[in-house]
Amino acid sequence: MSVFFKEISKENPIQSGDVDKLLEPLGLTIPPSDAANYETLLAAVHDCAVSISKLPDYQPVSAAEKYPRKDVHLATAEEQEFGHAWLYRFLISGRVWPQSATGMQGKSVCVKDCIAVAGVPQTFGSDAFPAWTPEVDATIVTRVLDAGADVVGTATCENFCNSTASYTSAHGVVQNPHQHGYSAGGSTSGGAALVGSGRVEIALGTDQGGSIRVPASFCGCVGLKPTHGLVPFTGITSGDPIDDHAGPICRSVLDAAACLDAIAGYDDIDDRSLGSAQHGSFGFLPSLAIHGANLSGVKIGLLDEGFNQSIVDPRVRDHVLAAAEKFKELGATLETVSIPLHLQGPSIWTLQQRMSGSSGLLGRATGRRGLGLTAFETARLPWTDSNFQKLFPSTKNTLINGLYLLDRFPGLYSKTINIGRQIRDAYQQAFETYDVIIMPTTPFVAPRQNDWTTVLESFEPTIGLTTNTAVFNVTGHPAMSIPTGFLPAADDEAVRLPVGMQIVGGLWQEKKILRVGRAFEMSHEWHLN
Repeated sequence: MSVFFKEISKENPIQSGDVDKLLEPLGLTIPPSDAANYETLLAAVHDCAVSISKLPDYQPVSAAEKYPRKDVHLATAEEQEFGHAWLYRFLISGRVWPQSATGMQGKSVCVKDCIAVAGVPQTFGSDAFPAWTPEVDATIVTRVLDAGADVVGTATCENFCNSTASYTSAHGVVQNPHQHGYSAGGSTSGGAALVGSGRVEIALGTDQGGSIRVPASFCGCVGLKPTHGLVPFTGITSGDPIDDHAGPICRSVLDAAACLDAIAGYDDIDDRSLGSAQHGSFGFLPSLAIHGANLSGVKIGLLDEGFNQSIVDPRVRDHVLAAAEKFKELGATLETVSIPLHLQGPSIWTLQQRMSGSSGLLGRATGRRGLGLTAFETARLPWTDSNFQKLFPSTKNTLINGLYLLDRFPGLYSKTINIGRQIRDAYQQAFETYDVIIMPTTPFVAPRQNDWTTVLESFEPTIGLTTNTAVFNVTGHPAMSIPTGFLPAADDEAVRLPVGMQIVGGLWQEKKILRVGRAFEMSHEWHLN
């Protein structure tokens, strides 16, 4: 309390009535006789805030000197692919420190436009505020460079990462690499299109409800959302920290394992990853050489609630079930498993994301130890109506919903956390019996891009899309989408689009889902099915 006994600065702006103005929107008051005292206390905390604001920020040491950034520029029209998959183009050449085999040497990597790359402007898929330019790399960017990969650009992400469509970014539509006019999924839309087409080998993405796995499913990629906290989120813009996950989108399970080896492990900054083991200690890639395609002794559960929902296209259901039968040829056993709480996942996730997301949009997110993105917050705050009007409807909706829920349902966010833990425990109990559990990643193949004219129409292509993905952001379980073949588009039998199978494992059991996924890709040429 000693700060309150310092002399108030002459420049202090607090005036009579300011405390009343702060409390008025909440319907609260203070006795008039106490007003001057609270105004003095408010003036003291203002001076405290000013003094701290003038201090230099404490950011990690930039890797830009070790890894120079070459030819950073906004992607030109001639460089664009699949609509607007690229944002910035550049080259950062990595090298292994120390020299060793990592499986990442020379791999081309693109980075989602919500992951910090020092010296590269970032927009978060929006034009509602000026682009901000990070001074340091996200931990995962530095780590893939240390592993010998080359980072070749930033890829388009959806508006504030608030959609699994691929037309919400302020910078343009991202097209499916298998058929123009169809969704690439989101919010890691640009990265999935570039990887799915073979233009880039690996995309670093984020997943807060399916944003790695949905576009991977639509674009025919391997997309891995690790256990919550396995990969540090340092230097990445957040939605709800308990749902935050970073991971790779790749052409193969081998590349996913190699990338996970490069990026996993606590970095002494992000408290999400406090429970993760030491960086470099995992051995995901070497583990895949132990069993090869042999799944003898592996027990796989087919999630009844994941296959048999009304939103799941029967063609997708039957296709993934047929693909799962191939695991028997590799020595695995299959059984149907029921986890009724799976169906609560989308609602729990929706409420969490709306409430925490609205607080984040308003710059009111608190309660984590990590790297504060102060330049990002400064660039986008405070909100004005003109800024708000530039947001895509999905982002506006997050703010509106969150403000309503926080106002009308006290304790609801806490209850979603409790029920989320209940769902997690139900899954953990199932993983005492099953090594992995599988289901369709998305309930249907990529829909046609929507020419929307109303707010509700803008949501239509994504309704129900995360029915099998968002629940694992709530529970924190590792989940990987792998491609299993093609099906005709819903509106055109001549258009063939990828189908994704989601393989889910127990907490910290990435090696099991990688083993099962690798066995499938070694034994079956999905692109011919």
